[in-house]
Amino acid sequence: MTDTTTGAESKIARIITDWLEPKNWILAVTLLIGWHAGGWAGLLWGAEAALFAAIIPILYIKHGVKQGRWGDRHVGAKPARLLVMAVILSSVAVGIGLMVVGNAPQAMIALVASMLITLAVLMAITVVWKISVHQAVSAGASAMLVLTYGPWMLFAFALVVIVGWSRVELADHTRNQVIAGTILGTAVAAATFSLLR
Repeated sequence: MTDTTTGAESKIARIITDWLEPKNWILAVTLLIGWHAGGWAGLLWGAEAALFAAIIPILYIKHGVKQGRWGDRHVGAKPARLLVMAVILSSVAVGIGLMVVGNAPQAMIALVASMLITLAVLMAITVVWKISVHQAVSAGASAMLVLTYGPWMLFAFALVVIVGWSRVELADHTRNQVIAGTILGTAVAAATFSLLR
């Protein structure tokens, strides 16, 4: 493989990693499941979920990048990663609390609870090992979309594979960290979502 090919692949991998980052998966899954759960009203609940699970966390991460606390929005260093995860957990917990108080559709509560539990498990693992959050979020979102919309949504898992390739290509994760993130995200999100919806 030539250096030119490797450079081109790395550029493609960076584009994939950035475009299919967790925030974008969360935005898509919250709005799609919100719509399925209750039409326009469900879409508003999806927007609320997106606010607490994606928008507030990414604003916090971008603020940290500006302050020089971490290098980029993917937050690779373990201490910074754990801090960011704790902030996201808190934000998602507030979001789910407002959903419960506001009597949101059960599918939306199940969706956000799945995110909360998945993130808590990821955080526990991150203490000792750098499991892929990109993979866990993309696989978990895909699993919940399949459970909501049916088997035709299985195509989303092709995107999960592409995301995994990009994480390994960029040397942000090992193959095992990507595989573990995929399995964990799929299993925890699917089990929690199925149980609670």
